[in-house]
Amino acid sequence: MADDTTEVTDTGVVSVDQVKLALRKVKDPDLSLNIMDLGLVYDIAVEGTTVKVDMTLTSPACPSGPEIMGDAEKELRKLEGVEDVKVNLVWAPFWTPEKMEPRVRAYLGF
Repeated sequence: MADDTTEVTDTGVVSVDQVKLALRKVKDPDLSLNIMDLGLVYDIAVEGTTVKVDMTLTSPACPSGPEIMGDAEKELRKLEGVEDVKVNLVWAPFWTPEKMEPRVRAYLGF
């Protein structure tokens, strides 16, 4: 996957790849595309039974932000062995269409 995501070595009950698969189930309701393909997830860390995710939104004014972040937390809590989830909203670097998967960018006409 060609993105700016920094991955911390797996030191827990689930792998970073399992976290990514779970986050692919979380969709931006306005675009109907998952947050991984949109490039909204910047960092994933698995430490023991805790999963930490740094993510952003397409805009600070995104009305779906709380829903998207809540859905991300719900999906991660479904992973076997995960006891704590921390979803952190970050604004640096600011999201741009270049963060999307190339095929999604092409689909959306960027």
